[in-house]
Amino acid sequence: MGITLSTGFLKNFVSTEEINAYAGAVKKAHDELHQKTGAGNDYLGWVDLPSKTPDALVAELTALAKEVQAHSEAIISIGIGGSYLGIRSTLEFLGGNPALPVYYAGHNMSNADMSRVLKVIADKKVTVVVISKSGTTTEPAVAFRLVDAAMRRKYSGEELKKRIICVTDAKKGALRQIADKNGYRAYVIPDDVGGRFSILTPVGLVPLALAGVDIKAFVDGFRAGEKEYSQTDLSRNICYQYAAIRNILYKKGKCIEMMASFYPNVQYVTEWWKQLYGESEGKGGQGIFPASTILSTDLHSMGQLMQDGMRNIFETFVMIDKAGDAVLIPNDPLDIDKFNCIAGKDLDWVNKQAYHATADAHYEGGVPNLLLTLERADAFHIGQLYYFFEKGVGISGYILGVNPFDQPGVEAYKKKMFALLGKK
Repeated sequence: MGITLSTGFLKNFVSTEEINAYAGAVKKAHDELHQKTGAGNDYLGWVDLPSKTPDALVAELTALAKEVQAHSEAIISIGIGGSYLGIRSTLEFLGGNPALPVYYAGHNMSNADMSRVLKVIADKKVTVVVISKSGTTTEPAVAFRLVDAAMRRKYSGEELKKRIICVTDAKKGALRQIADKNGYRAYVIPDDVGGRFSILTPVGLVPLALAGVDIKAFVDGFRAGEKEYSQTDLSRNICYQYAAIRNILYKKGKCIEMMASFYPNVQYVTEWWKQLYGESEGKGGQGIFPASTILSTDLHSMGQLMQDGMRNIFETFVMIDKAGDAVLIPNDPLDIDKFNCIAGKDLDWVNKQAYHATADAHYEGGVPNLLLTLERADAFHIGQLYYFFEKGVGISGYILGVNPFDQPGVEAYKKKMFALLGKK
């Protein structure tokens, strides 16, 4: 099944004719992406990255993972934005127990969080993966300065070298200089892939491999997405349909997209998605605001707003068809809570009924909604989903008329912060 798109709860909000009317705009956006002639075309390396990712790299990182797992008890992953969210979202989505637990640093400047990371370094045998194209972004640069010092207090010589891995630019930047000077192992971030699209580069592949993720299946999922979502026939390409539907709803005043799931392991996937779509489309006074909820938990906090609040929202639900081992609900002879009606049912069946009830109620309350269903929660399907969203935002951004591959607004706060810090 892979990934499917259901649009039953769009009726009376978006018609088939309206979607078909976008065929020309979608084809134009497709050509600009694939021929690399559109805005931001120097950052379109992600489009065909799955098919260009060498099997030799997958094999090399798989071997590296075995080496690191033999001498380490934990991974410290340092990075922010695209150098953090994709890694965490993948590991959270896959759940279970990774071969090595991953601790994160460099995505905030919290004393408490950094103290916990430094304690891990003191107490465990660790390997550090520091990820930064430039090496000068404040949060990861400061975190690495602290972590590097802690590692030097504990290790030296060849032992230190084998425990610090840099993922950075091929030739330039502060982190590249640090790696070369100290003899740290380094992997390259391609120049033509922006940070929020970088999960399939060594940015994601290195730490995910070390943690024990099946990166071959992960890459294969991306490859399946590249093949499936490159069809120009709008009626057959659900990714392009998603991009068109978003723009239709936006023009009708639906300026907030709520990514919702009834599976807690999808929470960080929605955080990754929020960066991808917010940073790609939020320009020139335009852009759909990306928000998220995890249900049914948030039905008891955000449910009222979704049902009866301002009608400027649409929802995209992400569900999982085969959600894992069955958990059967027992029969209670007293049946005081009156739930013997579901005795013998799988808890996931109940969860899916909650989705159906919510989607239907929100639809009747004026909130159009879509449904993306993944066959199962594994490395292959999360890879395919990532490519679905990457391709979707490329098409959607071009339809909107913005450059989806730059982020000029992000630089504004950085300049002011550097000035306050006294940094040149």
